[in-house]
Amino acid sequence: MQSYLWVKTFHLVFVMAWIAAAFYLPRILINLVEAGAAGDVRARLVLMGRRLYRFGHVMLGLALLMGLVLWMGYLVIPDFPTMAPIGSGAGWLHAKLALVVLLIVHFVVGGSWLKGAQAGRALPSTKALRWFNEIPVLLLVGVVWLVLAKPF
Repeated sequence: MQSYLWVKTFHLVFVMAWIAAAFYLPRILINLVEAGAAGDVRARLVLMGRRLYRFGHVMLGLALLMGLVLWMGYLVIPDFPTMAPIGSGAGWLHAKLALVVLLIVHFVVGGSWLKGAQAGRALPSTKALRWFNEIPVLLLVGVVWLVLAKPF
């Protein structure tokens, strides 16, 4: 049981670190648009964005790995509880995973916009990016609610 608690702890820490990156990346994009033609400011923001995006990818990978261990760990770790909801009563998990996929897509889209900005392509307007900035908050609320309530 102790190993289960450690894996769950690391999963939550890595998820929080990745979500922090997913929250901040759109803000960097907004600042890039607002920086306009200021070359030194743009260069600094692009550098910050690239580092944040790389950090987010590492945290996402570790979170996914720990999530897989939580799901399938009972197969390889002796004191792990059986936690593989697949059939009846697992609808909440499928809905949660769908929201996680949307969060990943959001993160990847933000990263592609950052790479485009680095290459000199135009970014969406600040208004569109501000709306884009709110998406991970809404998705995260859904994920947390599904995990805590397990409504179906």
